[in-house]
Amino acid sequence: MKKMDVVLGLQWGDEGKGKIVDVLTPNYDVVARFQGGPNAGHSICFLDKSFVLHTVPSGIFRTDALNIIGNGVVIDPVILMEEIHAIRQMGVDVRSHLLVSKRAHLILPTHRLLDAASEKAKGQKKVGTTGKGIGPAYTDKVARTGLRVGDILRTDFLDRYHALFSGHLSALGLTQPVDDSEWLNAVGQLKQLQIVDNEVVVNQWLREGKTILAEGAQGSLLDVDFGSYPYVTSSNTLCAGACTGLGVAPAHVGNVYGIFKAYCTRVGSGPFPTELFDETGDLLRQIGHEYGATTGRPRRCGWLDLVALKYTVMMNAATHLIMMKSDVLDRFETIKVCVAYKTKSGATIDYFPFDADEEGIEPVYKEFKGWNTDITSCRSFEQLPVELKQYLLFIEEQTGVKVHIVSVGPNRDETIVR
Repeated sequence: MKKMDVVLGLQWGDEGKGKIVDVLTPNYDVVARFQGGPNAGHSICFLDKSFVLHTVPSGIFRTDALNIIGNGVVIDPVILMEEIHAIRQMGVDVRSHLLVSKRAHLILPTHRLLDAASEKAKGQKKVGTTGKGIGPAYTDKVARTGLRVGDILRTDFLDRYHALFSGHLSALGLTQPVDDSEWLNAVGQLKQLQIVDNEVVVNQWLREGKTILAEGAQGSLLDVDFGSYPYVTSSNTLCAGACTGLGVAPAHVGNVYGIFKAYCTRVGSGPFPTELFDETGDLLRQIGHEYGATTGRPRRCGWLDLVALKYTVMMNAATHLIMMKSDVLDRFETIKVCVAYKTKSGATIDYFPFDADEEGIEPVYKEFKGWNTDITSCRSFEQLPVELKQYLLFIEEQTGVKVHIVSVGPNRDETIVR
């Protein structure tokens, strides 16, 4: 039986997973999205154009690859159908290349309202969600009250829908009707897609010897169990989430590709030990175009955090590392890497702590000489400047995992595979 490979983010999301999935897809028959929802923004650049995918797997632009949205994903039918329409406009036959799990949960119009109300109630302690209704949809899933894609095929679907919809309105204290006509229309379009029992289909593909790449959304430090809780997403973003989000046993997981930026970014609230509040942080944001692909919000920027990176490499048993946006550091005379934390008690630790959200953690830095040269034209490891090679080797020594791919620009061809 073939093993399923996994690609995921090792930081707080926005690592560049879309590009890497697109680069890796020629080696795979299937790309499978296993968790998250339209809060994801996977950017793909080719033919001098940029595309952002929110729910559809990033292999959709490869004509010989199948794509499947797994049971661990939450789906907003309106956003999904808008995305599919945009992809079709580019000449892609989406219907023949996209399958959707019956067990994936639906995001209702009222889930967005619940999301906004929850964030407002938190005040200054708000998580900083995308407002897409992701959290409330997962809440209904855990509470066993949610609706799934397979439910739209039932004869009593509208009764089930109106019961949940009305319950949300009551919880919000709303007496005025909420227009859901667009949502119901999108559900009708969703019925026209290939809706399948993904756990059966995916395991059958593995038995047939098909190669499958499981695609994660967000990042490992946003995992609901092992991330910087409560400033996390509502799903399991670790490699383990690929098993529960697709119905594949752990024994059938093969390579784990862990993606990280050459520096760190974060969107929304929560701990960020290496965050920079100075001109250097502003320069990272400017050069790296660090604005959310989904929300457009400016990202918080800082130096690479090796303490956090080693933690997520461990949690995912990453077999290959992939470093993105190396070219963003081209103009820096000095580059810093966090190798330990100093706590408010004065202790020095080299692990990501339970109370990372508390004030008082200070990064301990190791400094590197910058390469201070344009690397976007480099197409082999040998062509990279010696200072960047030293930077990469230090990361490999610290994590114990080889940096398999180095991205030197946003386009497909600006990628070095070692």
